[in-house]
Amino acid sequence: MHRSMEMGESVRAEEISLEFPDGRTIPTLVNATPVYSSLGEVTAAIGVIQDLTPVAEVERLRNEFPGIVSHELRTPLTAIKGSAATVLGSRRPVSEQEAREFFEIIDEQADRLRDLVDNLLDMTRIETGYLSVSVEANGLEAMLTEAKAVFQRSDSLQELQIQLPDDAPMVNADSTRIVQVLTNLLTNAAKFSPVASPIGINVTHDGVYVTIQIRDRGRGIPKDRLPHLFRKFSRVHDDAGRGLAGTGLGLAICKGIVEAHGGRIWADSAGTGRGATFSFTLPVATAPKTAIKAATANRTEHLGRVRRPGERTKILAVDVDSQVRRYLQRSLEEGGYHVILTDEPNRVMDLLEDEQPDLVLLDIVLSGTSGYDLLRSIREVSGVPVVFLTARDREEDMVNALKSGADDYITKPFSPSELLARIEVSLRRRLIPDQIEVRPTFTLGELSLNFGERRVTVGGNPISISATEYKVLYELATHAGLVLTHDQILHRVWGPEYSGETDLVRSFIRNLRRKLGDDARNPTYVFTEPQVGYRMPRPS
Repeated sequence: MHRSMEMGESVRAEEISLEFPDGRTIPTLVNATPVYSSLGEVTAAIGVIQDLTPVAEVERLRNEFPGIVSHELRTPLTAIKGSAATVLGSRRPVSEQEAREFFEIIDEQADRLRDLVDNLLDMTRIETGYLSVSVEANGLEAMLTEAKAVFQRSDSLQELQIQLPDDAPMVNADSTRIVQVLTNLLTNAAKFSPVASPIGINVTHDGVYVTIQIRDRGRGIPKDRLPHLFRKFSRVHDDAGRGLAGTGLGLAICKGIVEAHGGRIWADSAGTGRGATFSFTLPVATAPKTAIKAATANRTEHLGRVRRPGERTKILAVDVDSQVRRYLQRSLEEGGYHVILTDEPNRVMDLLEDEQPDLVLLDIVLSGTSGYDLLRSIREVSGVPVVFLTARDREEDMVNALKSGADDYITKPFSPSELLARIEVSLRRRLIPDQIEVRPTFTLGELSLNFGERRVTVGGNPISISATEYKVLYELATHAGLVLTHDQILHRVWGPEYSGETDLVRSFIRNLRRKLGDDARNPTYVFTEPQVGYRMPRPS
């Protein structure tokens, strides 16, 4: 301030440490600017002193973070490497029981590594705004039950006391993500509570929001730590211990997930040794708006070719990694599928024609081409479900794959149960009600949809479209004269987990128009309702 007042100097970002008589030292950042009169004389100065203590704390934690993560990675890696080396280097045959114990260690530690990587990726998605939640009406009891089961499987010994009122309403929530939040908060509470101390879960609601509270009787939280709990790299105690919570990301991820639902999260504590309560809110599910109901039937048939009794569903897997191919073959055969494997992309089109698989698993990285290019070639001749199975976990890769016509996107590593479940879902999505088969042919100008034969023609010429494109066209045609919103189309064709992916709908509509010869600026078949969705006119 003196330099600005006396010398007319502007001071920019000078770091100054303020030392106090009690021994405290506060780092500060100082800026000062002189104020001139109309005559050019300095008449005043404006100064800003910023306390850098929080910034210094974040920087300290940031510097510690690589070491924390390195430790968290090395611990399971050491166990995995040690177990494998013991079996491979043993001079005597390893008994079946011993081998099983080593494999259990490897499996457990691989899960720990996966969870750590998932936490790091979730934090990145939260910071970049790409964390996706598939919100729908869900009951709290099911989510609390699942979180309790996960918590108990983690060998935590604390008793859970759940108080859920009988009139607890449904909430708008992504059940998987909310179970993740509950499990994280329960694990956190258990870590800092005595083994014999129960953990309470209490649910209240006010008609607009439901509040879930997790209360423990453990070490508590110092008052000065409460404002910093949900920041990245922050840890409740210096000895936060081992496990994922030690990275300082768990509570930050909880905050990102809850806020993505439109709720908020906070913590209360009476102080050290007096326990803590973590609370978060979720919006009450409102009554759904009147929507167009999809036709339903008791019996369904698969869109793919009809198989003879006893013939297994065929899956074609395309991957350049021999170990991945072996893993896929074992997992899929145990799931009851007939597996066709190849690492040569140039054979895929022939295999499609010769083997007629029911589903294709496809990596993005292939020899001499990309999975995207191969998918486009497949879509020119076949509507077979295609699921990407890849190590690429970027949001843009997934969006690009779905826009190109993929049915699902799975990132490596994955468990056999996840793979089989996702395959089942992709096959199930190709189920269309019997009512489709008995509908009369839809005719609009030169466009004709023969529902019985699942055949599309324009001017008598057959049009080759994928099964997903057919479902989009089917929904528009069977609701001709009505507007289907983007979310209604997404829900009916891809499922509720794709809610909000309007670009995906636009991409398929664009491809459909191109194949039907329909001009978007002067359409005949598919009309755009700006910012709402699409419609087809009623046949005259």
